[in-house]
Amino acid sequence: QVQLVESGGGLVQAGGSLRLSCAASGNIFKVSAMGWYRQTPGNQRELVASITGGGTTNYADSVKGRFTISRDNAKNTVYLEMNSLKPEDTAVYYCNMVSPFRLGGKNDYWGQGTQVTVSS
Repeated sequence: QVQLVESGGGLVQAGGSLRLSCAASGNIFKVSAMGWYRQTPGNQRELVASITGGGTTNYADSVKGRFTISRDNAKNTVYLEMNSLKPEDTAVYYCNMVSPFRLGGKNDYWGQGTQVTVSS
């Protein structure tokens, strides 16, 4: 069973930085696509950034140039470096893994979420 554990959220002033981490259990991390999503109350979860097993990245337009996603396959960890934070970045951030393999009929996993709050 795969588990994803996020850390690094918190309260920061506008213009500040935070780094989120997501540690994955199991042995399928390096072949899996990883993503960071965020959600605010009453809204759908939206993709912030993703990175394939091969390292190809993709970003939402709203975070391009400010956020950087990276992965360390030796540590089974994906990171989201967030710079120049804005109040509109305030949300619960979720880590996601999509594996090319189905384990127990499942290949899509989510972390528990970590709160990021940006004050103006």
